[in-house]
Amino acid sequence: MQGDAARRSAGERRHGHTISHEGPLAVLWDMDGTLVDSEKVWTVSLADAARELGGTLSSAARSAIIGSDLRRTLMIMFDDLGLPREPDRMARAEQVILTRTAELFADGLESRPGAQEALRNVRAAGWPTALVTNTGRALTELALDGIGREHFTVTVCGDEVPRAKPDPDPYLRAAELLGVPASACLAVEDSPTGALAAERAGAAVLVVPCEIPVPGGPRRVHRDSLVDLTADEVRADYARAIADCAA
Repeated sequence: MQGDAARRSAGERRHGHTISHEGPLAVLWDMDGTLVDSEKVWTVSLADAARELGGTLSSAARSAIIGSDLRRTLMIMFDDLGLPREPDRMARAEQVILTRTAELFADGLESRPGAQEALRNVRAAGWPTALVTNTGRALTELALDGIGREHFTVTVCGDEVPRAKPDPDPYLRAAELLGVPASACLAVEDSPTGALAAERAGAAVLVVPCEIPVPGGPRRVHRDSLVDLTADEVRADYARAIADCAA
């Protein structure tokens, strides 16, 4: 954690920004479960992979996987099925998951309630934006066909950073690409894994739970959905998050 703090501090000195108390310098969006209802798609592909491995993924393991990158997903799956983590077998399971998920993503993904309007409102307000996801680049590109690439200044995927969420690397990388300190950003997340990653990066976090509850924490505020998330609401949620931390 000390290293993360040092990296955040260095970022602030390097970019020379003053943190605004009226609103974030950028908005960083998670994808799965936040902008698109893709967790149901992942449930199908994970079930297919587990079945090919000769078992059934438990509901507890499925919940633990939410927000994870593929490496951690496979470890949870193999442990849940009581299988040794054999590299060749894990590689085959990975291909099953990727192939099946790509097929389902290509069929189109349903937006989460209010997501498209919220994306438009944030861009219209002039904030730089990033898509920050643990999903790999190939699948993310399929999802962006439906979400709309025009909503994002930059995109960062889980296979493009040294450590995926819950480590802070994806959010730190997004902030670096945008030229702002992560501590002056608002991240929008739906999972405990994603919220922890954003928190570790120093960002304020707007939590909009999807499949599983997300606990409160420093610099976190909760919202039931993205419906009616206007620019003024973004500013208010960011102010609440940084005020909670200061308190």
